[in-house]
Amino acid sequence: MSVTFGASTWLWTSPFTSEHGDLLRSIAKLGFDAVELPIEDPDLVDAAEIRPILEETGLTPYLCGAFGPGRDLTNADSSVRANTRAYLSRLMDLAEALDIPFIAGPMYAQVGKARQLSPDDRQREWDLAASELRTVANEAGNRGLKLAIEAINRFESDLVNTTADTIRLIRSIDHPAAKAMIDTFHMTIEESDIGDAIRHAGDDLIHVQVSENHRGVTGTGLTPWQDFRDALRDIRYTGAIVIESFTPDNRDLAGAVCIWKRFTTTQDEFAGRGLAFMQDLFDRPLRSLEAAILTASH
Repeated sequence: MSVTFGASTWLWTSPFTSEHGDLLRSIAKLGFDAVELPIEDPDLVDAAEIRPILEETGLTPYLCGAFGPGRDLTNADSSVRANTRAYLSRLMDLAEALDIPFIAGPMYAQVGKARQLSPDDRQREWDLAASELRTVANEAGNRGLKLAIEAINRFESDLVNTTADTIRLIRSIDHPAAKAMIDTFHMTIEESDIGDAIRHAGDDLIHVQVSENHRGVTGTGLTPWQDFRDALRDIRYTGAIVIESFTPDNRDLAGAVCIWKRFTTTQDEFAGRGLAFMQDLFDRPLRSLEAAILTASH
């Protein structure tokens, strides 16, 4: 089994822009193989500026969407759905420019859209999400890209909460470009068995985000990491495993995800300790001197 380890730039900043070249260099120096770029505003990111830095550092990039207000494929207003599709098209433009094979995230509805609906109303929203994502998947497929669809917890969505929900949505979309991703933070809230959920995803799983049940450093919470690892090995997963958490330094982002305090003195320490844990979990040697020093000091 060969996996790579990455970090989301949300650990340090929001929004990500083309001005964050030094952050990419820092992430590489910490020992990461990959970086996940959450694209809140595509106008702030110029692939021509970022690509040379990615090549310089050797970081493999991934793209994650941000589905805040106004980005909702289940909205009754067709103009909102059209704007959401246009945003996803912009993400695909960046993915093509940076040679990234997929775009990721809970792209079916606005994050925070959580309500008690009647079965008929929920089915209508489900069918709308599937129909809209079929259109998006068709565009992605024509570009040689895929969609990595993420389930999120019940406090952030009433539509897709478990890996089984994701797979069911993929089947409803019925397009080969529609695939799955997982995030262990949401899984510790929603899944009965993380290992079984991963095995259920099987070959449809193309991207993995990791975070503790309390959004802290991996290895310091209640997540059943051995079950997580064993299941990924069972399905022969060979993609990226990306640490995703957030910085309390950005009040808007911290407020949105309820990060009220620091888990570590610095965000570099958070990332370095998390990476060391994941490398040890998967029996991977430390890639950098910086990561080795962090491990020895904790």
